[in-house]
Amino acid sequence: MNAFVSRDPAAVPRLLLTLGIIALLWPGFRLTEFDPGALIDPRSRETMGKFIASFFPLASSPEFLALVARSTFETLAIATAGMVVAMAIAWPLALMVARSLSISRIGPGPGFTAGRILRLPVRFALMFFRSIPEIVWALLFVRAVGLGPAAGVLAIGVTYGGMLGKVYSEILESNDTRPTTVLLESGAGRLPAFFYGTWPVALPELVSYTVYRWECAVRASVIMGFVGAGGLGQQMELSMRMLSGGEVSTILLVFLLLVVLADGISALLRRMTA
Repeated sequence: MNAFVSRDPAAVPRLLLTLGIIALLWPGFRLTEFDPGALIDPRSRETMGKFIASFFPLASSPEFLALVARSTFETLAIATAGMVVAMAIAWPLALMVARSLSISRIGPGPGFTAGRILRLPVRFALMFFRSIPEIVWALLFVRAVGLGPAAGVLAIGVTYGGMLGKVYSEILESNDTRPTTVLLESGAGRLPAFFYGTWPVALPELVSYTVYRWECAVRASVIMGFVGAGGLGQQMELSMRMLSGGEVSTILLVFLLLVVLADGISALLRRMTA
């Protein structure tokens, strides 16, 4: 043991940290009644087997496939329009929050304290938007604008606006800020410093995260469809209510293809912006 510690002085702190993490996680597993052994219980295996068997064969009637195709385009429209709304919310707030674009930070000069205070309500707005689950926003907007895709667009826009704004600001601050600082010290404003100093450096990471969030928005439409926000989620809810496992599995296959599409788009955009 002593020889091991002498070879690696950080061994004891890492061991203590690991034991501390286990001690903290163990009550959580007990509280959630997490029991992996239940998955291999014979009755559980039989129940899961019957449930999975009900998903086959896949529904493939022309009428249903046409309905799925229509719902797929609606889902893509909801996710894309929702992301546009989210970015319209996120970008102004992210630019206000990002300290790397603060001119008063360089000195610190006049307005340094005022800038820090003004950023607080913007941070709170981002936290408020993302702290409320999208399904709750969807329930609210369904009552405001009625059943249909518009509620899903607004729910994604508000929730993901908070998420994007937070991560965008962190990306802007975590990348190389030296070009931005040089521009600010030379007298450039926040927007020129952003477009010529920060944007070229952070663009690949911004694009990758945005496409990932678009993929998440496609998946989120499933949940929101259960409250009447349209898309494939609403069609899945109807199929599950009718106990039509074949239709559900067809819709799940479509979602898998959409995720593959999003991954391909993300890889293509990363190559284009690298």
